[in-house]
This record gives sequence, structure tokens and C-alpha cells, in this order.
Amino acid sequence: MTEYFRPLTIRSRYYYAALPNQKHEVIYMNILLTNDDGIFAPGLAAIYKELVEIGNVTVIAPSDSQSGASHSVTFSEPLVCNKVDINGQFTGFSVGGSPADCVKLAVMQLHEGPIDLLVAGINNGANAGINVYYSGTVAAAMEGAFLKIPAVAMSLSREEHMDFEQAAGYCIEVLRKLMPVKKGNVININIPELSKGRPKGVRVVPHSSKGFEEYYIRQTNEQGQVVFQLAGGQHLLDESPTDTTSLAEGFITITALIPYMTDHNRTNEIKKIKW
Repeated sequence: MTEYFRPLTIRSRYYYAALPNQKHEVIYMNILLTNDDGIFAPGLAAIYKELVEIGNVTVIAPSDSQSGASHSVTFSEPLVCNKVDINGQFTGFSVGGSPADCVKLAVMQLHEGPIDLLVAGINNGANAGINVYYSGTVAAAMEGAFLKIPAVAMSLSREEHMDFEQAAGYCIEVLRKLMPVKKGNVININIPELSKGRPKGVRVVPHSSKGFEEYYIRQTNEQGQVVFQLAGGQHLLDESPTDTTSLAEGFITITALIPYMTDHNRTNEIKKIKW
């Protein structure tokens, strides 16, 4: 666990990977950038400006917000895809589907050549605790892992003023230290509330199995129907360090996730039953 965060000073279009029998080899990366807040989201634009310093970046993202879409994919209808200009800064592919759709379409149709790294984010709001199951941002990274692409999800804790530019700086510093990310790996990075000052450090922690304070607000719509709006509060905190507790304490969190759901211990126990 790293308790103190020291910014990196190296800024290059390359990263260096140690290889057998060689000191270093310069590797130029092809990066796929996506998100779940939509292609015009400020978090995506902020991390794009950092990623172009380390590789060639292709943007393929949903046409509008897909927050909470999880790992949904579109089967019932074709995906509308347009090339768009993002605020005069760069161009990208806008896809009328989920983040997972974007990754699939990128790999199978839109991206030319191999993808060395998939980056999802920067998400508007932390993806910690059980939110990793609901998150379209994390799902995009997981889809990359399914396709044997190194993947990193990046998120910034939600507050009134979201400083995505500063968050992008922290994210790229963490990413540089993590590289090279291996094929099939998923790294989940969360940045704490930046209005409270500089992050206290970096913690490598598991994601929390607890949820957060949530409830439904009962309302009546214009048609006189009873409707329920899901609302929530703070994350329920753990006694030991996890992503949710560490974010609340002001730390950047790093969690390694896996795209495999098999409980091997329980599976072996079930095998012992006489069927």
C-alpha cells in the first residue's frame, strides 16, 4: 500500500517496458477511449488530452449517457454510429448503444489494427463498492478484458464542482506507474473529492461488498400514476480498508478486478454431492 502520492514528472508519447535480455524497448500504444457518460462528457475530453501524450487515441463512446447500463449489449436493433467533432478538440465515433456495445464495435469494425490499452472514463461519480456491478464504465473495461485487451476504468467522486482536468492529471500519473497493463486485466481507479484538497495518497484495496444508503421516493406523475424514484446517500463503510472507506478518507484507490465469476471453492463443494 502506497500512503504518499508523488506526481511523476516524465511526459512522453512513449512508455518503457522491461523485456527479457533487453534494458528497455520503446513501445507506442494504440489506445481505445470510451465511457458511459456520453461522447461529449467533460471527463472523456479531460483524459483524452492526457492520453494523447502516451499514444494514438481512438474515441468510440455512447451518443448519450448510459450511466447504470452495466454490461448490457444491444441485440434487438442495429447500432447507429456517426463520426462527430468533440467541441473542436478531436473527433470520435458516437454510438447509439451501451459502453459494452462501443467496445465490441470498436474491436470488430471501427478500430484499425490492435488495441494496446482500453481506457473507460473519466466517469462522473465514483465506481466503488457494489457500484462496479452497475457501472457502464467498469463494464466497458470488462468487455475489453473478455477480448484480451488491457483495460483501465477511471472515475471521479461526484460533488458539486467536478474538476475533471485535475482528476485526469492524477489518473495519468497512476496509469504510468501501472503500465504495462497485462492482457485481460482490469484496473479500477477512483479519485476522491478534489474540493477537499490534494489526495492523501494511493491505496491498493479490494472493492467493498457493501452498498450505500438508498431508498425510493414515492411520487405521482402527470397521468396520476404512482411512480418511484430511486435515491441514495453515502456508501456504507467497512471496518477494514476498501475502496469506499479509502475514498471517504481522501485517498486515490486502485482495485484489480477479474472478469470471471466462478466460485471455485463452492463449485468443488457442490461436486461432492451425490447426484
